[in-house]
Amino acid sequence: MASFMKPWEGETYAVLRIIAGLLFFVHGTSKIFGYPVPPPPDAPAFVVWGAGLIELVGGGLIAAGFMTRWAAFICSGTMAVAYWIGHGTKSFFPMTNGGELAVIYCFVFLFIAAHGAGKWSVDAARA
Repeated sequence: MASFMKPWEGETYAVLRIIAGLLFFVHGTSKIFGYPVPPPPDAPAFVVWGAGLIELVGGGLIAAGFMTRWAAFICSGTMAVAYWIGHGTKSFFPMTNGGELAVIYCFVFLFIAAHGAGKWSVDAARA
């Protein structure tokens, strides 16, 4: 019974990679293009342009599965920095400082960096 999803392991990982990448990409479009929502008006320029470009480009690369390990590693590090700069100064615990999304992105991208692109990716097609 524990292996009921085993035949779908590659496909479910690909869906995780694609969805996480697309969601991260949309964070970048919000910061850079103001779509679907504008960035907070008090957001510093390095957050809008620095993190925004990493989210936009890195999220797109992860979703496409192109240069996946490097893109995911950089995105993971960006989220670690975002946690400590934007949330960790308020409180250590993500439940109390609003940093849960930064933490989950950080570790999902770290996993993707270690695992690679997998199925349905440009990296797999090039191999």
